[in-house]
Amino acid sequence: MTKLKLGPIENDKPVKVTLELPAPLFRNLEIYGRLLADGGQTPIEPVKLIVPMLERFVATDRGFAKARRGAAGQTAAKAPSSS
Repeated sequence: MTKLKLGPIENDKPVKVTLELPAPLFRNLEIYGRLLADGGQTPIEPVKLIVPMLERFVATDRGFAKARRGAAGQTAAKAPSSS
């Protein structure tokens, strides 16, 4: 069973996060942004790539999806019945 330390997060407002990226990763994000920009378009800034990449990673992580489904099933099983 996967036990996460965080419970549900109620607030859906965007959260500002400050982090340091290793220089090689930042350079790769710059290259990725240039590759995404077709031809003469302005390259996409590395910072604008982080959220979609993380969303895609989480959405396609099968282990996470399985653990999440299991956690949701356990929550539903523990919920009191409304009879």
